[in-house]
Amino acid sequence: MIHPLDSRVTLRREPFRGSARARKGRARVVAIVIGTALFMSIAPVSGASNQAIRYVKDLADYQLTEKQEKCHHEIVYRESRWNYKAIGNKSGTKQVYGLYQMKTKSLKNSSSIKQFWMYYHYVGYRYGWTEYEDPNYCKALHHLKTKGWQ
Repeated sequence: MIHPLDSRVTLRREPFRGSARARKGRARVVAIVIGTALFMSIAPVSGASNQAIRYVKDLADYQLTEKQEKCHHEIVYRESRWNYKAIGNKSGTKQVYGLYQMKTKSLKNSSSIKQFWMYYHYVGYRYGWTEYEDPNYCKALHHLKTKGWQ
């Protein structure tokens, strides 16, 4: 076995041993971490709802294809009219919170950026990923329209 440090005690670069899919997955994680870091550092203050909306729209523009971004925006408009502090009831049972009207109570006082990422992962898990590795917001929107959950 070759030690990664050569005789001059410098780090030697090893070739990447993995599939293209693994490299793409790592690149995606890096992009998400960088995007989150950038947007968390400029997280909106609680009273600035226009600023919160702008951050979510910018984040969606950065992360999603045009088609998925359009579906994402329609979901947010239908669910909360872009009010990240919205509180509502779904089917008369539990209260729902935020831009996406999710049941997670921690969203009640969370930033619009946190809400975006929670819903991003939820849609990916529930409705799958597109060929461009976006969460399938259009499939989620279709479900919303056919079930009439508004």
